[in-house]
Amino acid sequence: MRRICVIGVGYVGLVTGACFADLGNQVTCLDIAEDKIEKLKRGVMPIYEPGLEEMVARNVAAQRLHFTTSYQAAVAGADFIFIAVNTPPSTDGEADLQYVRMSAESISEIVADYVIIVNKSTVPVGTGDAVAEILQAHGKKVGVDFDIVSNPEFLAEGSAVYDFMQPDRVVLGGTNREATEKVAQLYLPLRCTIMTTDLRTAEMIKYASNAFLATRVSFINEIATICEKVGADVKEVAAGMGMDRRIGRAFLNAGIGYGGSCFPKDVKALTWMAEVKGCHPQLLRSVMEINRDMRRQVLAKLRELLGSVRGKTIALWGLAFKPNTDDVREAPSLDIIHLLQNEGAHIRAYDPVAMDNARRAAKDVTFCDDAYSTAEGADALVLVTEWNEFKQLDMARVAASMKRKVLVDGRNIYEPEPLRHLGFEYRGIGRGIEQSDNQ
Repeated sequence: MRRICVIGVGYVGLVTGACFADLGNQVTCLDIAEDKIEKLKRGVMPIYEPGLEEMVARNVAAQRLHFTTSYQAAVAGADFIFIAVNTPPSTDGEADLQYVRMSAESISEIVADYVIIVNKSTVPVGTGDAVAEILQAHGKKVGVDFDIVSNPEFLAEGSAVYDFMQPDRVVLGGTNREATEKVAQLYLPLRCTIMTTDLRTAEMIKYASNAFLATRVSFINEIATICEKVGADVKEVAAGMGMDRRIGRAFLNAGIGYGGSCFPKDVKALTWMAEVKGCHPQLLRSVMEINRDMRRQVLAKLRELLGSVRGKTIALWGLAFKPNTDDVREAPSLDIIHLLQNEGAHIRAYDPVAMDNARRAAKDVTFCDDAYSTAEGADALVLVTEWNEFKQLDMARVAASMKRKVLVDGRNIYEPEPLRHLGFEYRGIGRGIEQSDNQ
């Protein structure tokens, strides 16, 4: 049984710790946030993630998973130490590595025997070398050896437990082949493809992967904008594209853009890294620009249908940046709320699980108990997050309760014609409706 310490109990750290415990390891999750650790000890999850609460409870009961705020208790005696702390972006896009450095310094002050440090946080290329320097400086003084392995995460919020247990691949980067192989052994029960490379290449794989996925999202949104002008339906266009094996269907759903803790931060950080090195990352800049523009399109569509949003009541369905999470970081909903409030609109909103986080992030919003009450009396309704709940609603009831039957479908989850028959003035993203209405 391996002894694993995981530093950080955010999405990555908590999922990583719980899953490794479920694979039979002895895991201690460490975080300096006392409130998070106390909640976890009581079985209260600090995040919403399907399947995670049950997995944590199962492994705590089996005494394979523990939580602490003490570096001494978590680090001493560990065979592997995973650093999974937050790396928030600065204003210029550079990743803030203060928590990574603090973790490395704290580790170096405690460990007395050889240990493998595994960097799970998303960090700029070269961070593994910087962490090694911190640890080696201390190791030389006390005669303790360390090895650094980069193990970037590829966990999507809403499916993180599944993604860990059923990965497309595990990427490991390091300078010591034996240390890398020892980390690889932790993943052997998953029977997945394991790719080994050097530290910097492993770090770059993470950024390049997220940047490419974000690029696909912005590409199809650019196509959606063109579709609206020429009268084409982007859903059919994406379906036709996806049939090509060279292209595939993933991440070709037009809408109001990406959000969350990864894509915005990672594309921005990669852009910053490229600029610092003298590159000209114009494609990455365009990806971010298109993503910002998609939020503004919602306001433009509402202006077109309502004339002005000033004094109007706008209902929002969905606040989380994507379904199956309570995360509102960089969520399109927050940008849309801000844009509408700046033009004098009143906002009513509802989300199945993200209400508490949204209340902290958005001010002067009327938060409602369910989707129906949110739409009641509204001048317009905006579908922001494609929760399954919103696909199953009685739209005739919704239409009857609204002051004006205006619906902007920001994720294209509805078919236009049935809604038109109910009296809705419908606008999707790239559905060609504007063109066909004017012919």
